[in-house]
Amino acid sequence: MVRLENAPGWPGIEGRWTSSAKNGVGTAHAGLSPVWFTISHGILNEVYYPRLDVAMIRDMELIVTCDDGFFSEEKRNTEHRVESISGSFPAYQLTNTCLSGRFVIQKKIITDPHRAVVLQHIKFSVAKEPRSNYHVYVLLAPHISNRGGGNTAWRGDYKGRPALMASRDESALSLLASVSLNDISAGFVGFSDGWLDLRANAKLTTCYDRAENGNVALVAEIDIDSSGGEFVLALGFGKTPEEAAHQASVSLFEDFESLLKDYLKFWSDWTKDTWCPKKKNDLHAVSKSVLKSHSGYSISGGIIASLSVPWGSSKGDDDLGGYHLIWPRDMAEAAGGFLAINANYEVRTALKYLEATQEDDGHWPQNMWTDGRKYWDGVQMDESALPILLVDLAFRKNAISLSDLRRFWPMMKKAAGFILRNGPVSQEDRWEEDPGYTPFTLAAEIAALVVAAEHSRRFKDVRLARYLLETAGTWNSNIEKWIYVSNTDFAKRLEVDGYYVRVAPADVADAGSPKDGFVPIKNRPPSEANVDAAHVISPDALALVRMGLRSARDPRLVDTVKAIDYTLRVETPRGPCWHRYNDDGYGEHEDGSPFDGTGIGRAWPLLTGERAHYELAAGRISGARKLLAAMGSFAGDGGMPPEQIWDSADIPDKELFFGKPSGSAMPLVWAHAEYLKLVRSLEEGTVFDMPPQTFKRYVEENHPAAFGSWRFNHKIKSIAAGLKLRIEVLAPAMVRWSPDKWKKVIDSSTTDSGVGLFTVDLDISRLKKGTKIFFTFFWTEPGKWEEKDFCVEVV
Repeated sequence: MVRLENAPGWPGIEGRWTSSAKNGVGTAHAGLSPVWFTISHGILNEVYYPRLDVAMIRDMELIVTCDDGFFSEEKRNTEHRVESISGSFPAYQLTNTCLSGRFVIQKKIITDPHRAVVLQHIKFSVAKEPRSNYHVYVLLAPHISNRGGGNTAWRGDYKGRPALMASRDESALSLLASVSLNDISAGFVGFSDGWLDLRANAKLTTCYDRAENGNVALVAEIDIDSSGGEFVLALGFGKTPEEAAHQASVSLFEDFESLLKDYLKFWSDWTKDTWCPKKKNDLHAVSKSVLKSHSGYSISGGIIASLSVPWGSSKGDDDLGGYHLIWPRDMAEAAGGFLAINANYEVRTALKYLEATQEDDGHWPQNMWTDGRKYWDGVQMDESALPILLVDLAFRKNAISLSDLRRFWPMMKKAAGFILRNGPVSQEDRWEEDPGYTPFTLAAEIAALVVAAEHSRRFKDVRLARYLLETAGTWNSNIEKWIYVSNTDFAKRLEVDGYYVRVAPADVADAGSPKDGFVPIKNRPPSEANVDAAHVISPDALALVRMGLRSARDPRLVDTVKAIDYTLRVETPRGPCWHRYNDDGYGEHEDGSPFDGTGIGRAWPLLTGERAHYELAAGRISGARKLLAAMGSFAGDGGMPPEQIWDSADIPDKELFFGKPSGSAMPLVWAHAEYLKLVRSLEEGTVFDMPPQTFKRYVEENHPAAFGSWRFNHKIKSIAAGLKLRIEVLAPAMVRWSPDKWKKVIDSSTTDSGVGLFTVDLDISRLKKGTKIFFTFFWTEPGKWEEKDFCVEVV
């Protein structure tokens, strides 16, 4: 074997992430162990430190060779089985069996509950030849601080113990073993990494001491003979290589079984205080641990969307975030899952996190790092609404006290103010796409305003409460005008009166009931059934029921469900699943290649859960239970429902099988939260998170609207006869208006609503149909006229 100082091939090939199809995620979840790990294909994948959103490695695996030239890579050349060591806790037993039948690798994987270390207790056994003929190597791919590039790796030493070390900026890792690590080499991926040498020669022929500032990999031979094939690998982390090595070294001096006992004790103690269904449900238990494993403690309260990078093998350093970011929508849904298992502490810390990360104007970033820095630049209205609903749900479920509610009321009020100023049109829908009127966003906004009104009255702000309810009523009364279509060719084909659509542009929807073709299908639809649909259909319409705005038995919803099923339902051997909408491009291509900005959207198990909640609301409990079972059956080998399942013919070489996880995120925390809420809903016989305030107001009592609202971001062109016209602007003004083409002129001044809107109500309730109201503005502070007239017609 030749040893050289510096590895050739700088900077290596472009870094890539790894499979997003995780079979396990875990953490000790103790303050001294800020480490999270993931498992896929029988090996350790991304490990995160010191926060949930900072990945430190791509993956870490074993390579086995033999003196006869045999080569086997653990993640590609073995059959994998993953099990929980105890119950459904996130401590894992992995068994990887050589496809040639020559060896078995057994691993136990946990984090040290007292240190920043991931531990793997490994037993290597062979079937026939003497073990001494075999060589076992560990291959480690650092991706420090979310980057495959810019890493430096070297052959290290800590207090006389050989170590694999890597660093980038002020973060470092170190891999130590309970046995000797021999022939350590650091190289550039694709040029001088140890994998290439082992694949070609079944042994290391050249070792390099250092690989500087690139996409690097580390390899070392493990001395299996000195320990009978049983050893422990400790991957430590710190601000410096020495700190990381120290952490790993201390862990190795500890007894692994004692650390495992401490690790399991935390999970046992936490789980015993949570709600459990009367009938044992393994996926329910797994979902609990998934939620807890995705919540932070280095920055308390944050809950990320997933410890994965969807289609990671095709993603590099230009996609730093992956799904290990905070989406306030996903986080609010996840906190609702915690509520469903009575994990009240986690709910309170989540609310405190949202309180701290709210922007000054009341909204939250579309997504963000755990420290609150925004990642994308978008703004989504539902992400301002859902935290309001979460506070209310937590209060109704006794997870927070009245004093807690009083603390969070300013956050709720700011969020409600943002909705008032910027709604009802969504800048983007809940899937981060197409602005306009969308059913999920409208439902969330209206429900949030009604809920905020109740608490505004509680805290003696009666004027604001009235304004919130009036606005909610106005928007609620226009839902059908904005997003319901009738008498279309598609409706006639389905033999229904009409249906709710996924998104309607504001300028078109306000003009009246949209006709066929106003939202074109741009890409190849996911199934031939969708070709006939002239509108974009989505299960999002079910949110009108989930948020308490419409009855599940409303004929318009019943008809919409028919349209949804005709267009989006996929029957699999495991049960039905639904697409997000026709024309969805977020998924693998037809040939199974990864999503690359284009693709074909696949079916989402999350939507099976949402449909089950709709069935429950409609009183069809048995149907909801069947959908619960279907949702659970879509889980991968580790019991984790993915973001999407593959819904086409099998493509084995791409690991895509009909009805099983696709290459999207797995686990998806939101899906696990939906599952937890669904189990609780079914046991209690009612939808767990439906706001009773909206159901009473709009379904039971059918409160009518008193106003039509005009604003610069929502210029209505018509108003129903009998309503008042409310003008809402962002600065003080005098409104000059006329009901008769300026023959008669009336001046009306705005008043301050207290939430950044200035309003004036024009009493036009007695005006006849066909009357046109013209108006303009004199802006008080600059002392200028708008110099443009606007018009609203009574219809």
